[in-house]
Amino acid sequence: MKIAIAGYGLEGEQNYVYWNTPENEVTILDEKQVPDKPLPENAKTILGPDAYNDLSEYEMVVRTAGLPPRKLVSAKKVWSATNEFLEKCPAPVIGVTGTKGKGTTSSLIASILQAAGKNVHLVGNIGTPALAELPNISADDIVVYELSSFQLWDVKKSPHIAVVLGIEPDHLDVHDSMDEYVNAKANIVRFQTGSDITVFNKNNQLSRDIAQISSASLRREYPFDLGDIASSVKLPGRHNQENAAAALAAVMDYIKDKDAVMAGLSSFAGLPHRLKFVAEKNGVKYYDDSIATTPGSAIAALASFEEPKVIILGGHDKGADYTELIESCEQASATVIAIGSNGDTIERLCEEAGVPCVREEGDMKAIVGRARETAGEGSVVILSPAAASFDMFKSYADRGDQFITAVQEL
Repeated sequence: MKIAIAGYGLEGEQNYVYWNTPENEVTILDEKQVPDKPLPENAKTILGPDAYNDLSEYEMVVRTAGLPPRKLVSAKKVWSATNEFLEKCPAPVIGVTGTKGKGTTSSLIASILQAAGKNVHLVGNIGTPALAELPNISADDIVVYELSSFQLWDVKKSPHIAVVLGIEPDHLDVHDSMDEYVNAKANIVRFQTGSDITVFNKNNQLSRDIAQISSASLRREYPFDLGDIASSVKLPGRHNQENAAAALAAVMDYIKDKDAVMAGLSSFAGLPHRLKFVAEKNGVKYYDDSIATTPGSAIAALASFEEPKVIILGGHDKGADYTELIESCEQASATVIAIGSNGDTIERLCEEAGVPCVREEGDMKAIVGRARETAGEGSVVILSPAAASFDMFKSYADRGDQFITAVQEL
């Protein structure tokens, strides 16, 4: 088969490995002259801004997750790693999507199942390319698949258990509209059948709307009272209690042992850059929440602490509305350190709302230094930017790592 691998980053690299077999003729296409990953030796390539102009010669074009399908309109067939995995996976799949909390909820699900003795594969947006794991999966295993809107954009099959966390505006710098974003998310349930299960957030209208699309015979809503299990959740914040509830709703059919549930919850101490304690310096506690790229994530971070708060906001704008976030800063009596390319906008919104704000245009060392000057003893400083990182950093992880280093050097 004549196949084009469209987009050559982490997923594109794995797509090439998977489809580059003797029976296929594979070409790598990328709009960048220098793709994100080093090209394989002797690979056939078409690079540059015109790479996707005419795809008619290929029998199949394999789209990397962040590449909008609208750029591939001349293709006979557009496919993806997500489609391939869902079609070929021999084990039941628990898919998790939502605007925030996907990684934490997916990890909690996996941790509970592992504590119960299940053989679990955690794949997808959380970091392990699904196709790389596919050869290791047997029918008796369970797959937990974290799914972004980009991965769900054009899927043709839904997972057996679909977990729909809260949905709010995000990635509107890539999606044409909020409707397109929500429709992509909805694909996690769109192809479910009567034998499947949908878990949804009853407090989020868009999550409820998506659940109604599903043909699953069983719909479970969360959040709910965790009872004495709540003490097993070691992650800060009410939002993580809700993530734990979503995880419990997802595993009910596989595990009834309360001790295993509690062991699974308590053994998970959180993912990097997700409201993680960094250090206490001169009576001020510093938390790295660099994964927070939406206003809702930053609002949840603010709500996780009773102490006086300094929050670092700003970065590459993804088209979000910051009004509610700034109102939350005002209600929490938080001081804002405004950074990044949308820092001027955040500073203006703070000024209009009467929220104390300091604009900092330096690097992360300067940002942390300004936070130290601003925070009084007994305060918390939270890096929870509510924006993407690409204006100043390689990734949210790079942003978080630089924050950790700067704090440790105080």
